[in-house]
Amino acid sequence: MKKNLLITGGSGYLGINLANKFKQKYKVFLGSRNQKRNREASNITGCKDIPLDVSNINSIRDALNYCNPEIIIHAAATKFVDISEEFPFECSDVNILGSSNLARVAIERKVKTVIGISTDKATQPIKNFYGFSKATMEKLFLNANNSSITNFLCVRYGNVAWSTGSVLPIWKEMHKKKKVIFTTGPKMRRFFFTINDAVDLVSFALKNSKKFSGKIVCADMKSSMILDVLKVWIKKYGGRYKVIRGRKGDRLDEYLIASNEIKNTFTIKDKKKVYYVVDYDKHASRPLKTIISSQNSKKLNENELIKLLEIGMN
Repeated sequence: MKKNLLITGGSGYLGINLANKFKQKYKVFLGSRNQKRNREASNITGCKDIPLDVSNINSIRDALNYCNPEIIIHAAATKFVDISEEFPFECSDVNILGSSNLARVAIERKVKTVIGISTDKATQPIKNFYGFSKATMEKLFLNANNSSITNFLCVRYGNVAWSTGSVLPIWKEMHKKKKVIFTTGPKMRRFFFTINDAVDLVSFALKNSKKFSGKIVCADMKSSMILDVLKVWIKKYGGRYKVIRGRKGDRLDEYLIASNEIKNTFTIKDKKKVYYVVDYDKHASRPLKTIISSQNSKKLNENELIKLLEIGMN
């Protein structure tokens, strides 16, 4: 008999792809407060959708009573920097209170494993409330792991290309209308990750959930300056770009592993892939020698950027 797996935020781009990845091995439930999109996600994946609002602890209790999951992948979040700055209470309710609610009920129900989906914006120096809220989720889950039988762990990565509300689909809409792309930060550098990479990282963390219990797992990834992405876009699809005023809370670079985490981070390899594991409870025997940022990471070349763009443009 298949074990039950619940994905919060199951109607999102990541949730749908996680469901397609895991539905052969697990009985997957998609939890979301957007019931229209949740039903659409159910039709796409063939997985059962259930109403779930993580900001309401009773909604979580109802959902867990219904599906009795052994595993929860916590992908529900208010994830936009600008919205989180303008509506901080909503961000707090979903990302902080919602994560706290989920952890409490998971412990009550003796759920075996909970994986929190985090972001490179959660690392120091934190510049926006969204990053702060996800850093709080990380600490909350890792501390909860020390006082329960539930295995809590987190995965952390950068921008998932073509995810809902991310920069590439926004550019696509702009380009379609007037062939002009408005950019707030051409000199900014960002990590870019395909949805398959993101799903593979979660799968790797789940397979090793006991080993990584109480830790943060990151995959090595490449970055690119936004201007370089724009140049490749325009070279391939035409049009032009225009620089506009930056958003509140944005920073020039993102940090996959920050300076305060170096001593607690070790590197592992699996099937030729490199992963970083952050363990705040102890110093690593072979710690990193430097931060991992979008400035010092390997850069995506033109062919890699073309392939990244083609995912959503074809």
